Amino acid sequence: MRRFQKTLSLVCLAAVLSTTLSGQSSIRIEKPSGSFSWLTGPYRARRVSPINLANSGRLDALIQGGNLYLSAQDVVALALENNLDIEIQRYGELLAGENLRRAQGGNALRTVGTSVAAGPTSVSTAGVASTLASSNGGNSAAGNGVNSGGGIVAQLGPTLPSLDPQFNAFLSWGHFTTPQSNTFITQTDAIIADSKTYNFSYGQQFLTGTGYTFSFANSIAKTNVPSNLLNPSTTSDLDLVITQSLLQGFGRAVNNRNIRVAKNNAKVNDLQFQQQLITTIAAVLNVYWDLVSFNEDVKVKESALVTSRRLFEDNKKQVEIGTLAPIEVTRAEAQVASNQQDLLISQTNLLQQETILKNTLSKNGVASPSLADVRIVPLDKIRVPEQEEKRSFSDLVDLALKNRPEIGQNQLNIESNKINLNGDKSSLRPSLTAFAELTNHALTGSVNPLNIGNEFGASDPYFIGGYSNALAQMFRRNFPDYSAGFALTIPIRNRAAQADYVTDQLALRQAELQFQKSKNQVRVDVQNAIIGLQQARVRYAAAVKARILQQETLDAEQKKYQLGASTVFLVIQAQRDLSTAQGTEIQALANYSHARVSFDQAVGATLQTNNISISEAKQGVVARPSTIPANPPAPANTTPPPDAPQ
Repeated sequence: MRRFQKTLSLVCLAAVLSTTLSGQSSIRIEKPSGSFSWLTGPYRARRVSPINLANSGRLDALIQGGNLYLSAQDVVALALENNLDIEIQRYGELLAGENLRRAQGGNALRTVGTSVAAGPTSVSTAGVASTLASSNGGNSAAGNGVNSGGGIVAQLGPTLPSLDPQFNAFLSWGHFTTPQSNTFITQTDAIIADSKTYNFSYGQQFLTGTGYTFSFANSIAKTNVPSNLLNPSTTSDLDLVITQSLLQGFGRAVNNRNIRVAKNNAKVNDLQFQQQLITTIAAVLNVYWDLVSFNEDVKVKESALVTSRRLFEDNKKQVEIGTLAPIEVTRAEAQVASNQQDLLISQTNLLQQETILKNTLSKNGVASPSLADVRIVPLDKIRVPEQEEKRSFSDLVDLALKNRPEIGQNQLNIESNKINLNGDKSSLRPSLTAFAELTNHALTGSVNPLNIGNEFGASDPYFIGGYSNALAQMFRRNFPDYSAGFALTIPIRNRAAQADYVTDQLALRQAELQFQKSKNQVRVDVQNAIIGLQQARVRYAAAVKARILQQETLDAEQKKYQLGASTVFLVIQAQRDLSTAQGTEIQALANYSHARVSFDQAVGATLQTNNISISEAKQGVVARPSTIPANPPAPANTTPPPDAPQ
């Protein structure tokens, strides 16, 4: 048996890995295949893989006995693997790559990408607040032309050179009949001609502003005109035209601006993916910690109901023996009804919160049969540490400016705006183009059989021959043409170019001011996050102290009541105060968790705090395993209390 243990363990490991990877991101762009794909590939469609709506195996692995057991780290892992907002942003990298491919071909940029989604929110948002400027972390994209994906798209400036070579072919065959009013030259009243044309050209432009076109033209004609010395005849031309922009559109800095901007936009897209991770993870953690607090709140409401029922039963007994007025039973029963209502509201809030979290952690939402009736059991408790890590304000601001994605996005967009200014500045110049053209001609054919007795003269033997004779004439350059010159276009007043250049400079200055505003906001965010964390600690400490005192007050009031020194009204009031104090403590814990999450967002530490790897997030596969404890807790009771409205 031992000799099979190694094989069996490998099989089990493969099964676990296949389960884990089943829901991973499978976004692919499939290239054409086949024996001649190297030749036909550029002209065949590349296929994008269909969307993958399979959840990762981690989700099913955490379901046991109809319960989904989740720790905070499991919530993070499931969000990275299954959250649709993150999955949507995964396409951004491929979109940016295709946009760069387009720019490298010499074409204008396209608007690609989607904006950052805010993420889920809890059923109750009391005490839940972010100190950041906006739902996506205070992101205020800088610069003119910012699209929904956060990059720059500009279409101004000189026309971009077409960087992909181009081959053209023109082939034609024709039969033409042309009536003649004067037959003295043509010796016929109608010219009948058969014509064949074979023209080919190959051209390309370069980032320097240089371009060339190489042409090879052939025309074969056969006519019924006896005065032509050659019939049929072949005319061939070999032509090379070279152009160079000298003012407008000159230089690599002008003509590669879209390529450099596209590369910047790809970096912006990576930062936007990080921003989506931060936003989603922060939102999911807030929902999870609210779920933890809702679970605790249900327990508090259950305890309050048990206490009020006990008082109600005791009062009924005392009324029966005549030691208590009947009105006290009515008061106690009213408190029971009030506590039943509070418990029912707490239970339904908990169920709604579970639905929100399940929808966030699954690609199919609650439509998945395995999740529809599953209860979520949180495994973590909200804990307030003895003291916070001590770091100076300046260090935290430096950390935020370094790690906050929107700061990097703004910097890249400002750089892209400066790159685009090169195009605007080039448009201010006149258009001056130098050109040179070299052409070799050739003529060949057969003796015209209609020229009887050389009536119209004898053909030059040099032109008599087949197509090889025409090729020989071209390569010997027997009939060359040379030309060179300049083409100058000067726009009078040039108002459009002047306006574009100034407009983009003004937009750049606005972007720089907006960038400074963003940095100022980062400092405000950090300061507010520090204050919020301190405030949450103080509120929690005060809530704990208040709950302890209210518990002591209730105990004392119950003892006095048993001795006849208190009233049912005072006992009920003490019970209410204790229940309120317990709820306040739970809310203070939730507020602390939100303050902690908001602090991590403000300083740009969300990914590091939650051990999130960017590479794993892009793949949609988290390597760390998830485990369910040997004795997991039971889910909170959501069965409506007796006598409650059904």
